[in-house]
Amino acid sequence: MSQDLSTNKISFIIKNTDDAICIISSSGNLLFTNPAAEELFGISAENNMKIWKAIPYVSTNDDLLQIFIDAVSQKMNSHEGIVDYTNNDGNVFNLHVRMKHFEDELSVYLIVITNLTQLFKVKSAFSRYTSPDIAEYVLSTPDGQKRGGKQKNVSILMSDLRGFTALSTQMPSDDLIVMLNHYFEIMSAIIDKYHGTIIEFLGDGIFVVFGAPKDYSDHASLALKCAVEMENAMTQVNEWNKEMIYPELEMGIAINSGLVVVGNIGSEKKMKYGCMGETVNIAGRVESLTVGGQIYITEHTKKLIPEKLNISLESSFLPKGAKKELNIYEIAGIGDMNYENAMSKVIEWTDATDTEGISFFKLDGKVVVEKEYKGNFSKISKDKKYAILLTDTDLEDRQNIMISKNDNTSYAKIVKKESEGYRIRFTTKMG
Repeated sequence: MSQDLSTNKISFIIKNTDDAICIISSSGNLLFTNPAAEELFGISAENNMKIWKAIPYVSTNDDLLQIFIDAVSQKMNSHEGIVDYTNNDGNVFNLHVRMKHFEDELSVYLIVITNLTQLFKVKSAFSRYTSPDIAEYVLSTPDGQKRGGKQKNVSILMSDLRGFTALSTQMPSDDLIVMLNHYFEIMSAIIDKYHGTIIEFLGDGIFVVFGAPKDYSDHASLALKCAVEMENAMTQVNEWNKEMIYPELEMGIAINSGLVVVGNIGSEKKMKYGCMGETVNIAGRVESLTVGGQIYITEHTKKLIPEKLNISLESSFLPKGAKKELNIYEIAGIGDMNYENAMSKVIEWTDATDTEGISFFKLDGKVVVEKEYKGNFSKISKDKKYAILLTDTDLEDRQNIMISKNDNTSYAKIVKKESEGYRIRFTTKMG
């Protein structure tokens, strides 16, 4: 009786499993089909036909047909593959097909087919809402869905569009989204090329980690090569923007390397793959020092890069809470990769024709400090991206300012102090 009960249980499982199960003869004739197989192929063993005759002859089914034919014709002991299958109704499925040969009184093949369609759809959708590497980590690793993190040495890349906050108030929201999506599409492809993992889009900014969740020993070089290609791609971005009658965009990038904590952060109901630590904070701080067309790397990153670097400027800054300054480097190239739009290119100056004074205000982050200062421009670059500001006010390098003139406002950053005044770089179009 126990043997009969066991047989009944096995029969029940086979009939009710979601996997399609077939048994075919050594010549390919269907001998058994469970309900899942009958639903998948639209036939049963009672049709008394070869299994490949049940498969519609369309190009998408070639791989599935070949699995069946190869196993039978070559008398394989086992055979498997992941293939697409289009049924008679035109619906497409992703199938994991496994075949095993058994020979006793009869020579037969057991076929077990798992429908991966829903899993593929989930993974595809998930990959669109996060990085493919994060999707693979979450769906395919033992720790992928557990809260917690671990320390890793990585490189962090932070990018941001200069003057975008002011720009966003001047454009229709639909156009703004179209323009941003086009920009993100191009940048995401480059980041993927260099094995970067996008942690998140921060408004118009991009937060990327190199070296997690997948390990890359050359994460610093990958990050910098990615940054150079991203900056060069801004030419393509702005050519498209010009065709669409959208404004020109400029991007600043910073890279810092070091120890971070990476892993799943949040609650049991809602988690995200995150990256945190002082290394991340410094990368964000350095990125805020850049202007459009600038790439900064820290001393930590520079030490990890074996390739020859084209350094156009070396400076330092004091990170918040730190006791000593950190060296940073403006990069114009790495190895044989040159940055075509580098800040180090020669500026063509013209004397300012309008000598009327201006008012300007210092910015603390994005907050305007109330005190008003006076000055005027002595020179303006031909591309109207730079100016020489004459003022009696003492200004620090990289100080952000808001300029007011004739009821128009524009934003700029102090690049450096020169003998005749301060060189400033406009971060929004000059008013």
